[in-house]
Amino acid sequence: MLELLGQYEDRSQFFNLFNYITFRTGGALFTAMIIAFAIGAPFIAWLRKKQGKGQPIRTDGPEGHLLTKKGTPTMGGLIILISLGISSLLWADLTNPYVWSVLIVTMGFGAIGFVDDFAKVTKQHHGGLSAKLRLLFEFSIALVASLAMLAAEWISVTPGQPHTIITFGEALMSGRSLTAVALPFVTGWGVQLLAFYVVFTMIVIVGFGNAVNLTDGLDGLAIVPVMIAAATFGMIAYLVGRVDYSFYLGIPHVAGVGELSPILGALLGSSLGFLWYNAPPARVFMGDTGSLALGGLLGAVAVATKHEIVLAIVGGLFVLETLSVMLQVAVYKRTGKRIFLMAPIHHHFEKLGWQEPTIVIRFWIISTIFALAGLATLKLR
Repeated sequence: MLELLGQYEDRSQFFNLFNYITFRTGGALFTAMIIAFAIGAPFIAWLRKKQGKGQPIRTDGPEGHLLTKKGTPTMGGLIILISLGISSLLWADLTNPYVWSVLIVTMGFGAIGFVDDFAKVTKQHHGGLSAKLRLLFEFSIALVASLAMLAAEWISVTPGQPHTIITFGEALMSGRSLTAVALPFVTGWGVQLLAFYVVFTMIVIVGFGNAVNLTDGLDGLAIVPVMIAAATFGMIAYLVGRVDYSFYLGIPHVAGVGELSPILGALLGSSLGFLWYNAPPARVFMGDTGSLALGGLLGAVAVATKHEIVLAIVGGLFVLETLSVMLQVAVYKRTGKRIFLMAPIHHHFEKLGWQEPTIVIRFWIISTIFALAGLATLKLR
């Protein structure tokens, strides 16, 4: 649509608006939100009819949790993916390699999550797809996307190309910034990973996909922090894609990466529409279909914008949830004792007697604080 409307920019100033990333980001947001609202109710009714008993619930969870969640359909993440996909195709620049790299991760991880959810619903068991097979597919998709983004950045630094990347100052004109990882609060060289850079980016994408997946355990708990992170990285992508702003802030500049802002706008809009149906008490769960896809999307955007470490700050809530599981498993295997009453950590607070809305809203507040801290790294260098 962008190329089609761009043909008329000489005839009317209105069509020139489509050349502005900010305008298209807003358009993507509203388009995705409207689609999500429109398809949400009938789609949930269809899921409920097809799934019957809905998503199987862990039998070792809090008793109140079991009673309120039983029978709720899953795979609601399809509402987000459909809305996001259509909106992105309408508003993003489809000639941009970063756009396709992020969409490949999003839809690929969504497909893995769908297979996992389908297995759970069919077998009525929370096991789903085997962990080894799931990780194999996730790392394969992450590898393709990482190499595609690396190739896109390499082209932008090749002499004779229309765009030049100035990633960490004048010394990086050689292109060595391709495999460097930026450090928050620091101007200048990042950590140079060289051949290990692709492995690092794969871990970021896969790790964050699964981190969001672990967080998705209470009504609305994961989707709002995803929205907060999407809004934050929408701003970061726009700033990183601008030479003037990135130079002023002392952050990496990556030519063309600003085109990810419309995708993040679409994510924000589709998530708003989904939240209408996922708010407590949830009429539908996003399932692995949504959580894996959204986490992978954020991880891929962080890689594209050279803000992988900042993602760990902005998405600090997801990191804490993941660490709680890792610590619980590690300590239990070593000592036979548990640190938390139940992991991930949101279930620990449920076991302590906290009401679900209290946990969810307080975690939203924590997520907002992390996002503000992440934004602070843009200037405090």
